[in-house]
Amino acid sequence: MTEQRHSALAIHPIAVEEGEGELLRRRQIVRRTRWLVLIVLVLLALGAARTVFVRIANARALEAGTSERAKQYVQTALPRVPTTGQTLALPGTLQGFVQSPISARASGYLKRWTKDIGSRVEKGELLAEIETPEIDQQLSQAVAVRAQAASGLELARSTADRWEALRKKDVVSQQDLDERRSAVSQATSNVAAADANVQRLKQTEGFKRVVAPFAGVITRRNVDVGDLIDAGAGGGAGRALFLLAQTDPLRVYINVPQAYAQLVKAGQPVVVTQAELRGQSFKGQVARTAGSIDTTTRMMQVEVSLPNKDGALLPGAYVQVSLPLAASRTLTVPSNALLFRAEGTRIAVVDAKGRVGLRAVTLGRNYGENVEVIDGLEGTDRMVLNPSDSLAEGDIVAVAPEAPPAAAKAAPPVMPKKEPA
Repeated sequence: MTEQRHSALAIHPIAVEEGEGELLRRRQIVRRTRWLVLIVLVLLALGAARTVFVRIANARALEAGTSERAKQYVQTALPRVPTTGQTLALPGTLQGFVQSPISARASGYLKRWTKDIGSRVEKGELLAEIETPEIDQQLSQAVAVRAQAASGLELARSTADRWEALRKKDVVSQQDLDERRSAVSQATSNVAAADANVQRLKQTEGFKRVVAPFAGVITRRNVDVGDLIDAGAGGGAGRALFLLAQTDPLRVYINVPQAYAQLVKAGQPVVVTQAELRGQSFKGQVARTAGSIDTTTRMMQVEVSLPNKDGALLPGAYVQVSLPLAASRTLTVPSNALLFRAEGTRIAVVDAKGRVGLRAVTLGRNYGENVEVIDGLEGTDRMVLNPSDSLAEGDIVAVAPEAPPAAAKAAPPVMPKKEPA
């Protein structure tokens, strides 16, 4: 091969004098080239394998994520039996333990009054006096009539005694003697009637003094000096002169709904609060219950007795009565576990395999956040909280793990006050 041909092929001609050393160098170059190609091919194979592995891993992760997102997670809870009872708050109005209008029994004009509103009086203390001129004259007339009847009785008795003696001598007939005896009986009855009339008028005249029938506070005075006092036609009650109330203890009447009536018992403690007396509460107890439900309101009337030694509470005030009720042994569930469907109220429960079942339940009292379940649920049934409207019978769900209790929030730091410049 000529030198020109070797130059065209970019191959240096091997001189004879180079010998075997040049040939060895070329062989080393070829070997290095082969190793380089082999390394490149290995790197390409590793890159391809890595790409395939990553794609397979991504596909598996995508499939697992899709399956995970396809699961329907639900939060569950178990029904509870309340250990403490509910507190029922009901409105009420304070009343005096004994509260009565004081009316006059005798008609006349008010001569004077001795007690005004806010006055504390004792039993039998004078409240007012009434002038009764008509009753005074009637009493005088009744006394005179009684004296007249007594004179007639004396005459009838003496006449009967004389006729008794004449009858023994057979001077008069038995009929005449019987008539004289009858006259004595009539005269005796007339005297008794006159005595009764005198006593009646004396008692009526005694009502000129209006006295307190019990110890209490005068809460109202409706008359003044010179007012005409009418005891009422036919003996009926007229206008009330005073209103007297016993303020220690007080009474409070409340109406308990039928749903809670069975839980209220006599002697049960209560707590009474008044909005105007902030921070103060007063302890009382249930004195008695009506023992029946009013057919109109479907409520039971309950009377509460409330001590008021210091007089802090006033009759007529509007108060709130907190009535602690005994714990019920009925299961209670959260309100957010209820499903309201066209076929009725349902609760979704989850079994051990994650299968959903819809239970028809009968509800009892509603406590706001919790509701009583009377029938349709067992204490071991795991309920679904906040169930979706699309949840159906037989759905497969996954129970979400319970979240750990939230840590208490730290109180905000108190910033120091800046000193004025």
